[in-house]
Amino acid sequence: MKPPTVVDLTWIGDLKFSGVSGAAAMTLDSAGAAGPSPVQALAFAIAGCMTTDVAHILTRSRHPFRALRSHLVADRAQEDPHRIVRMSLVISVKGNAPVDAVERAIALSRDKYCSVWHSMRQDIEFNVRAEVRA
Repeated sequence: MKPPTVVDLTWIGDLKFSGVSGAAAMTLDSAGAAGPSPVQALAFAIAGCMTTDVAHILTRSRHPFRALRSHLVADRAQEDPHRIVRMSLVISVKGNAPVDAVERAIALSRDKYCSVWHSMRQDIEFNVRAEVRA
């Protein structure tokens, strides 16, 4: 069993918090100025989880790439609590990785490995697509 993730937040004024988890640190800012807002942090987490999985799967499958980027758009409900209701993620790969290998890596991340996605509500519409260029 994996150890628990522990996060400590300390209020630093206004709606800003200093956060520490293990050796990692960040500032959360409700306004998104001094650091990401909590919802932006969640968006970073889902994009980061899926993109990390894709990089790991492609590397382990010996499909080389020169560059890897992702772009996430998360639509939020108009009413409180303004939760994320729809996400669109584009993962762009440059290099010699075959399109089917990239699509397989994305499917494995979404369906099996991405712990962030599997920790979120599964009624969120989540579209993921690949862009592959040599």
